[in-house]
Amino acid sequence: MKAIDEKAIEEHVRGILKALGDDPSREGLVETPERVAKMYAEVFAGMKYTNHEIAQMFNKTFADDPDTFNSSGDTVFVRDIEIFSYCEHHMALMYDMRASVAYIPRGKVIGLSKIARIADMAARRLQLQERIGADIAEIMQEVTGSTDIAVIIEASHSCMTARGIRKPSAKTVTRTLRGRFESEPELTVCLLQGLS
Repeated sequence: MKAIDEKAIEEHVRGILKALGDDPSREGLVETPERVAKMYAEVFAGMKYTNHEIAQMFNKTFADDPDTFNSSGDTVFVRDIEIFSYCEHHMALMYDMRASVAYIPRGKVIGLSKIARIADMAARRLQLQERIGADIAEIMQEVTGSTDIAVIIEASHSCMTARGIRKPSAKTVTRTLRGRFESEPELTVCLLQGLS
């Protein structure tokens, strides 16, 4: 686990305020560097951990019931997990972000809340939306032992909606497919139908 240096963040935020032409010692800004440092420690908490460390944090599984799941492709699908992240290119918020995660159990199942926690922690980094999907898939593979994982993410990016091209209705959709979800397109079609 890596530490987030909140004192260094405070100093840099003071420098940014000065560079913007403001006075960090004025009443409205005097505590801003400390507040931003605490916020960054919270919203970037995932940066402290590798994917393997996140997998270890949420590695609570249960033996699956052979009468419930079989090898024909019974799927666990958790949809519309609300997450957020920050684009690594502009440090801009990715918002209205929903991750849907599916896997085909192979001998063990993970608690549903753990899937949401994995998605949340993978997103709490300076990220690309595509990498969030890949990170969630990698962590899910390690925890569940399944190679059959799908992650579908839809989000708005403030680097597109609030600046630059300024297209507020633009949404980005990414799909990360592993195992049977990649090799058997009909499984993915079923997931996409479940999202509509």
